[in-house]
This record gives sequence, structure tokens and C-alpha cells, in this order.
Amino acid sequence: MTNYLNNPASLFSVSGKVAVITGATGAFGSMAAELMSASGAKVILAAGNKVELENVAKRCQAYGNGVETVALRPDREESCDAIINAAVDKYGRVDILIVGSGKNDKAKIGEMSTERFLDVMDANVTQAWLIAKSAARQMEQQGEGGRIIFMSSIRGILGAGHGYTAYCASKSAIDGITRALGCELGASGITVNAIAPMVFRSKLTAWMFEDTDFAKEVRNGTLMRMPKGRLSEPEDLAGPLLFLASKASDFYTGHVLYVDGGYTAN
Repeated sequence: MTNYLNNPASLFSVSGKVAVITGATGAFGSMAAELMSASGAKVILAAGNKVELENVAKRCQAYGNGVETVALRPDREESCDAIINAAVDKYGRVDILIVGSGKNDKAKIGEMSTERFLDVMDANVTQAWLIAKSAARQMEQQGEGGRIIFMSSIRGILGAGHGYTAYCASKSAIDGITRALGCELGASGITVNAIAPMVFRSKLTAWMFEDTDFAKEVRNGTLMRMPKGRLSEPEDLAGPLLFLASKASDFYTGHVLYVDGGYTAN
């Protein structure tokens, strides 16, 4: 860090690093996969859909920095260990974990079953905790620090109507894990942070970008509070993600980084 003025851009370099990305077929996960690959990292991509996973891998292979796929979700401790071990077996280490897996399921509280609520909590909280556990263990064994990056949401601090109790609760939990694990692992040189977007374009939110009357109504209501005046694209998360994955964030841990066009500030 002392010689950063000789090459300030090197602060944001992940070249040669080994990055594990879960949920690698989603809008955020696939963006993260290509960003890390384009930035010189070797990537291990994990997701449940093998066909979509291979499609993402092909795009990453174009950058020539090493790509491995693991057709697993982080839904059990054994699966998480297998994902991390795949990185270690191929590249000898894990430097960066990006948790892009998760889900949403909306229903008003009187209509949502306990099973559906717990399924969201499992996908967004328990599975994130499990893969972080496996990655942190490996990073601590390496003794050279590391980066753990969770996917949160502005809904971790802001409520929402229309059946978001499970999702809001799960993202609040991720924020808590981020703070606690940041404190726990700080002395090991492992930073733990979360990236929290507002709505960005994905399969789940594509309807909000459409030219229908309903989409316009919802979109305009959202944009009234959005200082940037537009909804976001996955690419809007790239810069903040690279910051969290690189040396530039070495003294930044236990935080939730809001990438929301100013929504939570308004």
C-alpha cells in the first residue's frame, strides 16, 4: 500500500486472484463472473443450472484467465465445501468469495406459508452463511487475508409492502452477518462486506423496464425518490464490486455499500 502513488490503478487490481462466485447464472452473478475474468482473476463459477452455467463460463473463457464450473448450489455444508475445494484443487487457494445466490418469494403474511418463508431465509441467509464459513476457513488456513462479499439489498433497512416480509428479513440478516463477520475476521486480514442495490435489471425485474401502463406506474413511483432518475443495470454494480474485491477496500470491512442511485439518501 505504501507505493500506491506509483500506480494508483493497481489498488483495484484482482489480476491473478482466485474468485469463487455463487449464483453465477443470475444477473448479478454473471456480471460478477465476467467482471472478475475481464480483470484478470481466475474464477470458479457455481450454480444449479448446468446449461446456463456453461454459457456464462464460455463468456468468461474469452478472457483467458482460467474458468472452472461447479454445478452446485450452496444449499448444504457438503456442497459449500465442494465448491471451495474445487477452487483449491485447481488453483491452490481462494482469495475472493462473491455470494450472488439467493431468491425472493412475495406474499402477504396471511397468505405465506411457514415453508415459503423459511425457504427464502434458507436461500438468502443460511446458504450465504454456509459458503462464507467454508471460504473463511480456507482463507484463514492460507493466512493471507481475503475478501467475502455478500449480496444485500436496500430492503435490509427499508420495509416494503406487497408481501416482502421474508425478503426484507433475509436481507436484514445478511447485513447483520456482514457486520459480525467483519468484526470476527478482521484480524485475519479478511474483509467482509455486502453490496446493496435498488432494483436492477434481471429476469425477476424485467417487467419494471417494460412499456406497459402498470410498469410505468410502478417505475415512476420509484423514480420519484431516485436522485439518479433511472433504474439500474447490473453493470452499475461493477465498480463498487471491484472496489470490495480488491486491495482498495483493505481497510473497509463490516459495511453495507448501497448502490441505489441515491434512493436511501432521499
